[in-house]
Amino acid sequence: MSWTEENGTLVRTFRTPDFMTAFNLVSAVVSPAEGLSHHPDIAFGWGYVRITLTTHDSGGITELDHRLAKAIDIAVKPFDL
Repeated sequence: MSWTEENGTLVRTFRTPDFMTAFNLVSAVVSPAEGLSHHPDIAFGWGYVRITLTTHDSGGITELDHRLAKAIDIAVKPFDL
């Protein structure tokens, strides 16, 4: 699955086999987010991680959101989800 646009945000949902994988995936997102100083909204639990990107002060999706989406894709690639 890839990123989709929903109500002025970029969204990607990952299905995970268990809670620990979801937690580790969220942890993998921290470094790219900090590196770009751009922080996603993340919801996770047993079997899923939902990441939402938007640039609040711009009122929607910006190039920074697209850059972070690409960086997240690279960071979570080892999970093979």
